[in-house]
Amino acid sequence: MLILVLNPGSSSLKYQLRRIGAPGTKPDILLDRVVDGPQEGGFGPDFLGAVFDEVDATTRCSSGANRVDAVGHRVVHGGERFSSPVRVTPDVMGVIEGLGELAPLHNAASVACMRAAAARWPDTPQVAVFDTAFHHTMPEHASRYAVPEGIYTRYGIRRYGFHGISVEIACREAAAFLGTPLTSFNAVVAHLGNGSSVTAVRSGHSVDTSMGLTPVAGLVMGTRCGDLDPSVVILMQRRGLSLDEVDLLLNHRSGLLGLAGSSDMRTVQDAVQRGDPKAVLASDMAAYRLAKYVAAYNMVVGGAGALVLTGGIGEHSVQFRSQVMSLLGPLGLYIDEDRNQVEGTGIRSISTAGSMFPVLVVPSDEERAIAEATAAVLLSQAPADRA
Repeated sequence: MLILVLNPGSSSLKYQLRRIGAPGTKPDILLDRVVDGPQEGGFGPDFLGAVFDEVDATTRCSSGANRVDAVGHRVVHGGERFSSPVRVTPDVMGVIEGLGELAPLHNAASVACMRAAAARWPDTPQVAVFDTAFHHTMPEHASRYAVPEGIYTRYGIRRYGFHGISVEIACREAAAFLGTPLTSFNAVVAHLGNGSSVTAVRSGHSVDTSMGLTPVAGLVMGTRCGDLDPSVVILMQRRGLSLDEVDLLLNHRSGLLGLAGSSDMRTVQDAVQRGDPKAVLASDMAAYRLAKYVAAYNMVVGGAGALVLTGGIGEHSVQFRSQVMSLLGPLGLYIDEDRNQVEGTGIRSISTAGSMFPVLVVPSDEERAIAEATAAVLLSQAPADRA
């Protein structure tokens, strides 16, 4: 089965063409691209048309087929309705679009991709795979905010969590690496990239996570502020900033960018090595916030069996991993710097043999997870909307 995976970001599109074989086998990657989107107008028909032309050409060359067998989409926000992957229908697209206020750049891009794919390949099934779905197992005491009941029921004001696709496949890979059944796997999983989050995983399920109603909560991120006293928003509005200006400030001008002048952790770490005080502060704040969440979530899961680091920063930033680990001695975690320095393509441990539990670096593979989920929905003959 040839599956096109579309993973839209706020300003770029990652797409892969993957061949799914027998159950349990890893899919082959036939095409793997990341392209910047247009500066104006979002993912329009001309932009996506060029992407689909390349997909069609690759499909014909690799298999002789006229089109892909299915399209799988990463969707950032599925709200309360979607707790598992679903077949894309006009109704599903409408709900995803309606949730756009909570993830305006991402959900709109996903719907644009769905509509364009339907226009290009009208008879090809499409599946939506949600970042929020993995976190539907959070207990109510973790997912709810302490706001009046009416506010929750009327507006859906609760913690949804994100990066669930990445966290779920990282848990599967880490559990297999350790020889632990997924149903017995307790871990703290940190997806660290331009957007970052931490998830407490107990018995293979999410029980708490650092992001909230939207992806702005939690850790210090590339351009997002993370946890913030809500009174700051009120104060900024009283001082004359509009809602849109506050939103822009907290989502796109804060985090590493606001503190150090760059949203790229590689640039920040280079500046740290030069002794730039702003970069040092940014790195210290990011590491400190992450270490606090790791310690707290170790309690939440009743004692972790592993700390899992994934995402671009988690996989590749040797300096930041070392800095975070230097704060985790009270948990009995210590870094093996020789292991930490090794760059690899697979799962590896970077903790000492005497650490309380292993610290694993697990390569992120959201596209594989989306392809496998898409195949599973189609092969199960699932109804159009299982939400």
